[in-house]
Amino acid sequence: FQAATRLRAKDKIEGGKIIRVEAHPIPEHPRPKRVSGRVTLVGDAAGYVTKCSGEGIYFAAKSGRMCAEAIVAGSANGTRMVEESDLRKYLAEFDRLYWPTYKVLDILQKVFYRSNAAREAFVEMCADDYVQKMTFDSYLYKRVVPGNPLDDIKLAVNTIGSLVRATALRREMEKVTL
Repeated sequence: FQAATRLRAKDKIEGGKIIRVEAHPIPEHPRPKRVSGRVTLVGDAAGYVTKCSGEGIYFAAKSGRMCAEAIVAGSANGTRMVEESDLRKYLAEFDRLYWPTYKVLDILQKVFYRSNAAREAFVEMCADDYVQKMTFDSYLYKRVVPGNPLDDIKLAVNTIGSLVRATALRREMEKVTL
C-alpha cells in the first residue's frame, strides 16, 4: 500500500526523505485474555474488529456499553466493588451474540482471501442475489442471519464451482507468458 501511494505521489515527493514508517496490525480476532481481575478490554483493545470488512466501530461501542452495563449491574448501582466474575458476564453475553459473526467472517477470509483465484471466486459468488441479501441483512443486524437451507445448499455448490473455475483459470493464466 505504501509503495503504491509513493508511486502515485512520485512527482510531489521527489527529493523528500522518509522520516518514519509506522503501522499497527488490525486486531481481527478477539483476544484470548480479555479480562483479568477488575480490568477488562473493550473495542479494538479486545480485538473486536471483523475480518473481511475490517468493521469495528459498532462492536467497539457495543462492547463498551455492554461492559458498562455489566459494571453497573455487578456493582449493584455502586454499592459494592465489581469482581472479575461480574466482568466475565459481559464477555459471555458479547460472545453469545457476536461469536457466530466473527467465526463466519474468519472462515470467509480463510477460504477466499488466500489467493487471487480465490478472490475472483469470491467476486463471482457475491454477484448472487441470495448472497447479497444475506450479506446486507447480516451487516444491518450485526449478526449472522439464518438463511433458507435449500438456498444455502445451492450457495455451497455454486461456491465450490466458483473456486474450481477460478483455480482452473489461474492455472491457464500461469501458462500464458507476457
